[in-house]
Amino acid sequence: MFRKMMRAKIHRATVTQCVPDYVGSITIDANLLEAVDIRPNEAVHVLDIDNGNRFETYVFRGEPGTGIIAVNGAAAKLVENGHKVIIVSYGMLLEENIDDHISKTVIADEHNQVQQKLTYNSLLDMPAESLAD
Repeated sequence: MFRKMMRAKIHRATVTQCVPDYVGSITIDANLLEAVDIRPNEAVHVLDIDNGNRFETYVFRGEPGTGIIAVNGAAAKLVENGHKVIIVSYGMLLEENIDDHISKTVIADEHNQVQQKLTYNSLLDMPAESLAD
């Protein structure tokens, strides 16, 4: 059996652009992508902390160091500039691989730079504490 598990998360990033007349996707600073191993074209869920909207889209690579978080296409109507979002990638794991699974999380600062890196294991018999890098 497969289980859908959180693989990577960018927490509290700030939306810098909303571009409804774009083909679609979310453009994310490459430094954030690299920190959690999210790839261009990968599907992600975006959760708007300010209004509760949730949607799925795919990733475009933004220029490193720019802090860009641009929501493009129809999804741009679900968020606003300045909103805080959580960007999550999931993966399908076989049951026997779950105990070895460690997800990566980045907490973004006010400029969408890496403020803190965390990892979370998927073990039931360990504390739910995270490990800072």
